[in-house]
Amino acid sequence: MTPFSDGPGRELRELFFETSQELLQLMNEQALKLEKDPANREAIQELRRLVHTLKGDAAATGFHELSELSHQLEDALAGDAVALKLADVAFTAADLFAAMLEAYRSGSPLPAAAPLQELVQEVVKAAPSGQKTRVPEAAVPLWTEYELLSVQEAQSRGLSGCHIRAVVDPRCAMPIAGRQLLLQALAEAGEVLAVRPEPGSAASVKSIDVLLASGKSSDEIARKCRIPTVISQVHVETLAANPAKSATANDALTAGPEAKAPSHEQGAPVAPQKVQGSSAESHNRNPEAHAHPENILRVDAERIDNMISLVGELIIGKSMLQQALNEFAPRSQKDPMRLRFGDIIAFQSRALNDLQRAVMKVRMVPVEQLFRRFPRLARDVAKLCGREVEVVLQGEDTDLDKSLLDTIAEPITHLVRNAVSHGIEPADERIRAGKPAQGTICLNAYHQGNQVVVEISDDGRGIDTRRVRSCAIERGVLSPEAAAHLSESEVLELIFRPGFSTAEQITEISGRGVGLDVVESVLNRLKGAVEVESDPGKGTRFRLRLPLTLAIIQALLFRVQRQLYAIPLNAVAEISRGRESDLHLVEGREVLQLRGQVLPIIRLGRPVGEPVPQNDPKIFVLVVAVGERRFGLLVDELAGEEELVIKPLDDQTVETNLVSGASILGDGRVVLILNLSAVVERFSKWRPGVGAGHGFGLLLSPAPPSPQNAPVTEANL
Repeated sequence: MTPFSDGPGRELRELFFETSQELLQLMNEQALKLEKDPANREAIQELRRLVHTLKGDAAATGFHELSELSHQLEDALAGDAVALKLADVAFTAADLFAAMLEAYRSGSPLPAAAPLQELVQEVVKAAPSGQKTRVPEAAVPLWTEYELLSVQEAQSRGLSGCHIRAVVDPRCAMPIAGRQLLLQALAEAGEVLAVRPEPGSAASVKSIDVLLASGKSSDEIARKCRIPTVISQVHVETLAANPAKSATANDALTAGPEAKAPSHEQGAPVAPQKVQGSSAESHNRNPEAHAHPENILRVDAERIDNMISLVGELIIGKSMLQQALNEFAPRSQKDPMRLRFGDIIAFQSRALNDLQRAVMKVRMVPVEQLFRRFPRLARDVAKLCGREVEVVLQGEDTDLDKSLLDTIAEPITHLVRNAVSHGIEPADERIRAGKPAQGTICLNAYHQGNQVVVEISDDGRGIDTRRVRSCAIERGVLSPEAAAHLSESEVLELIFRPGFSTAEQITEISGRGVGLDVVESVLNRLKGAVEVESDPGKGTRFRLRLPLTLAIIQALLFRVQRQLYAIPLNAVAEISRGRESDLHLVEGREVLQLRGQVLPIIRLGRPVGEPVPQNDPKIFVLVVAVGERRFGLLVDELAGEEELVIKPLDDQTVETNLVSGASILGDGRVVLILNLSAVVERFSKWRPGVGAGHGFGLLLSPAPPSPQNAPVTEANL
């Protein structure tokens, strides 16, 4: 395997590892197009361009095994190969190249390349005779950004940028000397900006490509290049203006032999053509894709995290200043400096808010980066299950925090696999049900308030709640009596229980009961929520609700038995007032009748069943929405709204999942941020009469003061 040394090329290799992932993803997308339409020549040309780029980059970074394999695949893509085979070859190549890149990165042995080489040989043999290999003559050079900028600079000086392809005469006995003669001749016609292939490899090539800046016509340049017994043919193309910007020279030259402009030795300048493929369409959808390369910086994510952390500290400082001003104001009503301080703090607050939004936007990336990998995943799972599936992507331009995007990749993977293996029916079953043979899975993302919603839906058979209920009883998850009292939505939530599965047999795809519990646990950790809707016979929809960011939130502060807590403000649907006597006990649970609807009450203080004080005190009920269900949090008093910077707490500090983090207020107090999903889940699992005869209210009941630095537990909350 190519050695991975710590030389000056290490940064280049790291950049290659990063950019190659994009190339492999584009290969998968083009292979999917080719699988649907085997006659799609644009997809074949785009595949060839991607493989050519990968070959060149791999060679430049010293990964010769990958470069050689890419070269063999490029040969297969150049001829009039059997297109039906090309999709399988492209999928196999993308998987093998990804495994090779991982091996290069980790220093492990390279995977076997024989399966891909066999497929390539089959494709080459299947091509019509006489058209099996055209790559050496038609290989398209990829000019570097610096070389393209050199062409642009020459054009700004009134010169023309030309691409010259000189075909070496097969009778030439000294190709190296012939190459030198060609370059000397071109030097008389203008300024040579780039040459492909580079010195050292001319003996094995059949053509030479040159970028030239010249004031001469195409006819004069062609006459200069015609050297008897050295150069047999000359093709001259005049490049469009500003090749480094809109229609780049690389785009023009990667169209392949089929799309190449008419060649000539003497004639008018030819404008290069541009291939319109899927990647071009995606760039058109995203205006930022047209950003100039010189304006793009690659920044390590850790640096951005440090920036966000510093902005958080500034927000804490702003709260401290505001608190100090509030304390200063009553004692200096007539002091002119009070108003001046207020104006300064207001200005600082506006600038800080703008800085916060700008820094947070740096971490935002479109969900397209995540969504685009799932068509290939669904295709592979569908083949294993014998299904026909199409994946539809919507809302790809929706922005989401990069850390959140990486974290939800696994949950969405589970949901897509489940949709294919459990949701979508076999083709014959769908036809009998009056549906098209091909099932559809839709991935959608959109903003809703201060949240991002990601939906995964299918048009399959839906979830059989009766089957879920019976499986829960069979597996001992619920007793028959408890199962009988569950609503349809509560039954659907059973599928998120660890180890729960309705599959009758374990397969490579499903049946182990591992997957959906991962989805819920990840969403809880992200302070989000997962909802599920199902219509039997029509399909299922999973809805993932995520915060825009994990760093800073708008929170509602409240007190329970003199302890200060906070919850995200966007989780609070409304705030209601009442008295203790308004609460009723139904089957051991407290409920409140609110505008004709029964609202389950989660008491965060006094245990359920404890005698009500004689004075019938007033209560605050925070109506929170978790999924489609609404609950009422019973608190003693409200302490206002605050912008909080979330500080994560490690396991040594917090031993309960009821707390998701902490924050520091302007006066130095520490407030604990409750994990609403965990609180509701604990409330849902609690059954009246279980556990020492106390109610759920004990969870946040204060205990005697604990020793300093003792961890936060459910007992001392």
